[in-house]
Amino acid sequence: MNLTLRIAFVHAWLLALTSLAYARELPTVKPAEAGMSAPGLAKVDQAMEELLGKKKFSGAVVAIARHGKVVHFKSYGMMDRERGKPMTEDAIFRIYSMTKAIVTTGALMLEERGAYSLDDPVEKFIPAFRDLKAMKNGKPVAIRRKMTIRDLMLHTSGLSYGFVGDGPVARKYKDLKPTSRDGSMKKMVEKLASIPLAFEPSRKWNYSVSTDVLGRLVEIWSGQKLEAFLEEKILKPLDMRDTSFMVPGDKVNRFTANYAPGTLKLLDDPRQSKYLKPAGFSSGGGGLVSTTRDYLRFLQMIANGGELHGRRFLTEKTVRLMTTNQLPRKLMPIGIGDVRTGVGFGLGFSVCVKASENWDPAGKAGEFGWGGAASTHYWIHPEDKLVVVTMEQAMPYSFSTEWAIKGLIYDAIEK
Repeated sequence: MNLTLRIAFVHAWLLALTSLAYARELPTVKPAEAGMSAPGLAKVDQAMEELLGKKKFSGAVVAIARHGKVVHFKSYGMMDRERGKPMTEDAIFRIYSMTKAIVTTGALMLEERGAYSLDDPVEKFIPAFRDLKAMKNGKPVAIRRKMTIRDLMLHTSGLSYGFVGDGPVARKYKDLKPTSRDGSMKKMVEKLASIPLAFEPSRKWNYSVSTDVLGRLVEIWSGQKLEAFLEEKILKPLDMRDTSFMVPGDKVNRFTANYAPGTLKLLDDPRQSKYLKPAGFSSGGGGLVSTTRDYLRFLQMIANGGELHGRRFLTEKTVRLMTTNQLPRKLMPIGIGDVRTGVGFGLGFSVCVKASENWDPAGKAGEFGWGGAASTHYWIHPEDKLVVVTMEQAMPYSFSTEWAIKGLIYDAIEK
């Protein structure tokens, strides 16, 4: 074998070994091996069955990991009532805003490489944002403080979604639909630039299309389409094999139906869904589908301080910015048409700063997480080395599952 062939052989061998390392599954152990009670976790099953009986959802999957080891991974109910299909652990879900943490991770990977600084103005990279105005006393006026990249990650940008309230800004969002799946990144930027901000950047916390704008910036900084960048830098290295902006034909049999809680009225048939076709606009704020396994892998990387199976994605310093509150006290607590007492926000995750009886009574200080519009949810508690993912498809969003099982899971921790 000549030298060139030997080098090629060694290179291929190393690539194969690297791929195997990335594809390692999180180990599954008995609860006691990770310091948890099996009878305690059995109560989670009971609670999920009770929620099923109340028609809070049609089907669900719950995964719990502690110390990086899976102690509970179970499915409940039906993924598709119309076709009589039971829920499976590898079911594919519309994760909506759980997309945000992945896109923010990608953006911060680029920040670590020097593509930008967190306090750079957005208009430096998106010129259409140079002449933004904000609503003040019912009129659009020129902003004095520029919107920054940090504002996008914290949702203090002044951007909005339009589904809360009925003022002139909300009506513009509803009319223009800047993040429509059949749109484009170019159309999104043009539409957003024409809508006044809800407020001067940094003055309030307001859940918004900020992460969609961040997705466009990822394209500008990386020189790649958002979906290509995520696939190359995050999804493939983490072996998130079922996470994408669409469901390919060979996976439709695992795609869940989306329902209205209570009535279980079908909202989106998995065999006729828009997710079966490529999106014109790949929404960084809510466009991905994923599985419980895939998302658990992503979260375990975050819980590990930015590393999984020997592959580092972010520095521990950056992960701390993501997972600790970065909001000043005057902008807390956050809320989306509600008041989430004791909750702040990091760069991509909500953060429980102080446990509250008024909001999420079982929550613990230091916990961070978020959810998606179809009632998918996750949280991590660093001190307890705990990662939890709950998946279902019920719109509008409901906290029922999180609040029903969170206390049970914490109570199952023995040591």
